[in-house]
Amino acid sequence: MSQDMPSTDPLPSQPPVDPDVVKALGDLPEEFREFPRLFQDEIRPALLTREAERQVAVAKARQARYVGIAVAVIGALAGVFLVRHPLAAIIAVVVGVGYLYWGGRDVRRLGKEAKDLIVLPVVRKLGLQFLAEPGSVDSIYKHHDVGIVPSWDRANYEDRLTGRRKGVDFELFEAHLEERSTSTDSKGNTQTRWRTVFKGQCLRFEFSKRFYGRTLITRDSGFFNRFGGGKGMSRAMLEDPVFEKIFEVYTTDQVESRYLLTPDLMQNLVDLEKAFHGGRLKACFDGGEMFITLEGGNLFEPGSMFKPLDSVDRVRELLTDFAAIFRIMDAVIIGRAREGQVRD
Repeated sequence: MSQDMPSTDPLPSQPPVDPDVVKALGDLPEEFREFPRLFQDEIRPALLTREAERQVAVAKARQARYVGIAVAVIGALAGVFLVRHPLAAIIAVVVGVGYLYWGGRDVRRLGKEAKDLIVLPVVRKLGLQFLAEPGSVDSIYKHHDVGIVPSWDRANYEDRLTGRRKGVDFELFEAHLEERSTSTDSKGNTQTRWRTVFKGQCLRFEFSKRFYGRTLITRDSGFFNRFGGGKGMSRAMLEDPVFEKIFEVYTTDQVESRYLLTPDLMQNLVDLEKAFHGGRLKACFDGGEMFITLEGGNLFEPGSMFKPLDSVDRVRELLTDFAAIFRIMDAVIIGRAREGQVRD
């Protein structure tokens, strides 16, 4: 009776990665070199299983768009010129818009599901954690304490990403902060209104070593720059005229600010706005942490559902966001290392 012997047959080789995928992701940093394979072997097959569903959902949404707009326009004109009753026109518009919204519900649902198919494999590969609906995020209060988000009365949070890189813990989340205001009319009726005071991305990096001082980066406010960045802070002397045209920097430690705000970091902050499709960036170095906020932008979205699901651009945009975050972390780490050598 013969014993089972281990097979000597060679393992099947992996199929080559699609050259178009390699080209699309080829100019990303070297640390992302394995993502063309991840996209081809895991992400693209998962997306393709939903492609037929996407096409049906898109066809339904397009039909609803045409019908909804037609109902709204024709009904409004009929209400104004034939029936001669404003209420009829309003009802027609509401019905048309409602039908358009109903027709797009499958597209919206598929977009949320496609988001998981794209984002989750990427964050797993990077060793990060992601929650689309994180509930409350307590670190928003730290962003407020350092002066880069205003006060609020109601908050909502989405897309919280956490992880660790080169010994630095970091957190990214989207916040929508609203302020409540009330008014009373002559009849004594009280009305409550909610006004958005901040909607965008919040970043926090936690370093192992505390900063010597506090450095605040804000938008150039023209005349209001004379009010400074707060008690004990003075305007930082920088050497980048392009950066100084966009931002104002205040610090309690001139030496440290020059080591932190290297040309590389300043350029990376400018690039971060572009990568995140946001604006009005603010940042602060305080204690052992760096905080960044950008208004606008919406990260971790799968992109338009009106193009094929397996488009490599969906992953490319996500990796570009991560690369922008990592470059800032690396620039701060390098700057702090140089400062430590000089101070020591």
